[in-house]
Parts: sequence; structure tokens; C-alpha cells
Amino acid sequence: MASFGALRTPRKIIFGKGQRGALGGAAKSLGARAFVCTDSRMTTDRDFVAMMDDLNNNGVSVQVYDRTIAEIPLTCVADCVASAAPFGPDLVIGIGGGSCMDLAKAVAVMLAHGGNIRDYYGEFQVPGPVLPLILVPTTSGTGSEVTPVAVLSDPDKLMKVGIASPHIISHTAICDPELTYSCPASLTAIAGADALTHAIEAFTAIRRPATPQLTNERVFIGKNALSDHHALIAIERISRSLARACSPGHDEEARDDMMLGALSAGLAFGTAGTAAAHAIQYPIGAFTHTPHGTGVALLMPYVMDFNRSACVSEFAQIAMAMGSPRAAMTDEQLSGEAIRRVAALFAEVCVPSTLAELGVPADKLDWIAEQSFTIQRLVNNNPKALDVGSLSTIVKAAFAGILIGEAA
Repeated sequence: MASFGALRTPRKIIFGKGQRGALGGAAKSLGARAFVCTDSRMTTDRDFVAMMDDLNNNGVSVQVYDRTIAEIPLTCVADCVASAAPFGPDLVIGIGGGSCMDLAKAVAVMLAHGGNIRDYYGEFQVPGPVLPLILVPTTSGTGSEVTPVAVLSDPDKLMKVGIASPHIISHTAICDPELTYSCPASLTAIAGADALTHAIEAFTAIRRPATPQLTNERVFIGKNALSDHHALIAIERISRSLARACSPGHDEEARDDMMLGALSAGLAFGTAGTAAAHAIQYPIGAFTHTPHGTGVALLMPYVMDFNRSACVSEFAQIAMAMGSPRAAMTDEQLSGEAIRRVAALFAEVCVPSTLAELGVPADKLDWIAEQSFTIQRLVNNNPKALDVGSLSTIVKAAFAGILIGEAA
């Protein structure tokens, strides 16, 4: 098969210890008035204060919004836009976890185009460029600093909704692993597990015909040579470092690996997209109010088991990226090893292994499958065709804690 590759990326990605010091200069090149989206925890952090000083020292006026709410309800978006508009910013900066960065994206859209935020739900609904964005992650998980997606909570919708547009990819992503060193082990585990699922689902997404129209027709185009490159970097880095990053002590090397892994996973799925595990998590998250990373990580081994027959070669590569020696093992054997390694890693960092542990009742399983099927942009990205029945099979396996292959 002839190689095809595509990536949508920021104009500038800066990675490394101490690189938060690049913020002032990066902002100065984009304008003189910066609106900063963060949360109340960050505003007392000495690194955050130093970044604000850096902006001021570069002649950039700053207004800080520190009322970001996790999962970003629409009321938070409206409040943030109302705060930003009178300031008249030239650029928007998001500093924090995924919610802070996604809020910055939504605000950049609204300041540029107005209207109602609901106007921009779905793919390609943002009509043109938004205010320049600089995104600075403080967790190693969502990859939002490099992706074309912002996820919001709409009270009129049963599940979270997304804005997906190349226009909301940041101008500059500054990824400084030192900003994650104080991240608690539990959050490190959830965020890192989320990043690994991003990489696995990007690497095993459907491969679509490489027509010249593909990148203009879909935000998430499926697996390709360039997204695969970044996905494998992410899988290798995260799998070797997640447990170490969550262990007692101060393992800077593991934390550095995790941030580079999450960044690489974001580059991979920001173009290739995610699939069944993320589709199923939408209704599970809405029903249980559990962290997104917990849900997708719990589901990942069961989704992999369902997809295995369509992804034997890809799973073999995943197993080797996670440390399995090729030795005398066949691709078929390695594909099973990949599933076992993913399940074991998530168990090691205390991700629950069944939906029952999340509090999902048995009488909700069919409803979860039905709701998952409505997330067509993810369902259609899965490497193996999905219908409500097959989604129900995955959900019931995840509820009972039995891999499909073992139950057959």
C-alpha cells in the first residue's frame, strides 16, 4: 500500500524543561493584549505568577480569568466571554489542564465570530480563523494543546459535545514537563491513561482511501503514516513511564516522558481521531460523572479485544512498542500480548477494570450501547464495523470483566 500521511499541527511546538519561559516572547509576537484562561488553583502557583510577569516584561497586557470549571458547562463559556470582550484581547492563552485549554479555544471562537457557542458544534462549523491561541498544559493527558477539538458540557444535551475545527488548533503549544512535577499521582494516572488510549485508538483507527479531498471532508481522517509515527512514540514513552510517574518519589525522567508522550498522542489523534472506547465513554461519563480518562482506559482492553481480528499487525507493533520482544512470537501472539500489557498497566495505576466498579447498573448496558452508536464520528472511525449489537457486546464484557476472546 502506498504511503499516505497528513498532520494538522500548531505553527510552533516548544517542548522541554524551562520552556515556559518562552511564553512572553511568543505572546509578544502575536499581540499586545493577552486574555488568560486558567483555574483558581493555578493563580497562586509560583510558575504561573512567573509566566504572568514574563508577559508583562514583554510589554503584553494581561487579563486573567481563573474561574474555569471542569467539563466546561456553557455558563462558564458565557461568563468567560463576557469577561474577555471588554478587554479586547489580541490573543488567548490557556494554562492548565484540558478544561482550561478547551475553554481558551471556545473563547477564541466566540471573540472572533460571535453568535451562540452551539453554532459551532460538530465538524468544520467554525467559519474562519479565531484569535491566536497559545496553550500551555500542566498535565500530561488530553493533548488539547495540539488538537482541533474543544469539549463542552451542554445542559440540553445528554452527553458532552465537541467543536472540531482546524481553526481552533493553537498557534503555539508550550509543553514544559516541569509544570507537571507537582501533579498528584491519581491525576497523573488518569491523565496518562487517557493519553495512552488516544495513541492506541489513533494507531488502530480505520484507514480511509487517500483521496485528495479526504482532509477537507473530515477533521479526523483515520490512521496514516504521519499519525502512526507519533502514536508509536506516545505508546513507547507512556507505557514505560506511566507507573513510574505515579509512584512515590520524584522521577523527573518519567514525568518528562509522560508530557512528550501526551503531546505525541495529541498529534496522532488530532488528525487520525479516536474510536469505540471514546464513543462508549460519552454515555458512561454522563451517567456516572467519573473522569473521562478513567472511562476510556477501563474500556480500552475490551475494545482492543473486539477489534483484534482487524488489527493483528497494529497490535503486534503496539506490543513491541510496550516492550514485548519479537523473539519467536507471531503477530497473532503479539496482538494478544498487547491487550494483556495494556490491561496490566492500567491495573497497576489503579484504573478500575469493570463498569460495575464505576457504578453502572446492569439495566443501563443496552442504553449505553444505543447512546454510543449515536456518536457516529467516532463509531465510523473504528477499524471494525460497529452496530448497536456489537457495542452492546463490548459494554457487557466490560461490565462483567471478561475479555470477549476469553468468553468465546
